[in-house]
Amino acid sequence: MSNIDYSGRVAIVTGAGTGLGRDYALNLGKRGAKVVVNDLGGSLDGTGAGNTAASLVVEEIKAAGGEAVANFDSVATVEGGANIVKTAIDTFGKVDIVINNAGILRDKSFIKTEEADWDSVLAVHLKGTYNVTRPAFANMKANGYGRIIMTSSGSGIFGNFGQANYSSAKTGMLGLTHVLNIEGAKYNINSNVIVPSAGTRMTKDVMPKEFFDQLKLEFITPAVLYLASEECTDRGVYINAFAGHYSRSQIMTGPGINFKEIPTPEQLQENWDKIMNMDEDKYHTDVNTMMMHALSS
Repeated sequence: MSNIDYSGRVAIVTGAGTGLGRDYALNLGKRGAKVVVNDLGGSLDGTGAGNTAASLVVEEIKAAGGEAVANFDSVATVEGGANIVKTAIDTFGKVDIVINNAGILRDKSFIKTEEADWDSVLAVHLKGTYNVTRPAFANMKANGYGRIIMTSSGSGIFGNFGQANYSSAKTGMLGLTHVLNIEGAKYNINSNVIVPSAGTRMTKDVMPKEFFDQLKLEFITPAVLYLASEECTDRGVYINAFAGHYSRSQIMTGPGINFKEIPTPEQLQENWDKIMNMDEDKYHTDVNTMMMHALSS
């Protein structure tokens, strides 16, 4: 078993001024990575930008003997994402790792979710992932190497009351992960998903204190560091991490049933148990293999 080391690697961590992102950045720096610490410095809902947090993390990394640079751009704009990647390339020459961690919350029940609440959350989580990852992916492709970590959520996989905007964005990131793996396969670019539950400022007011206290954010970092490493060759996996628990979630497909002719709704009703059956579920890496497998069974 080799020691995971990032010497010579350049990592971008978005939303790295506090919480999980900060811990990722610090530990990447300790293990030799050159780190772009991105943080807008805003509040939990994305307002009130400042620039102190990212600078403080950079100082910590440098004090521990590492290399880092701060970036204060918003991931929510194409220009901001491009400049985050430009900061990495201008300072360190390339991009090897992107950890899409930046996020905001505007939780409301669906009927109370106004357009501004919807747009702002998707702009940071989903479009923000696009804004940063697209220019980074181009550099990774040119260099023949890349590791991309998406930060999804249990809300994105299973749903959660009052988080229609957040859940939708987090589910969208899963789809993007699979497309990037298809398009990045021959360039050694792997994309995976971390599904964390941690006691941070984003979760402090949405869970009981006794549960919050168990969810130490430091439990998440080892999983992210492994997924972001050269040693990890898995692609498209969703890793749950919380309170010392680590597991995999995945979208699976049941065996189903094939009809030789177009069925009636009544025939589907009659065979619904077979359609719903998941006893022999299977994981597929892309939609084409899923359809080919289903039609050949």
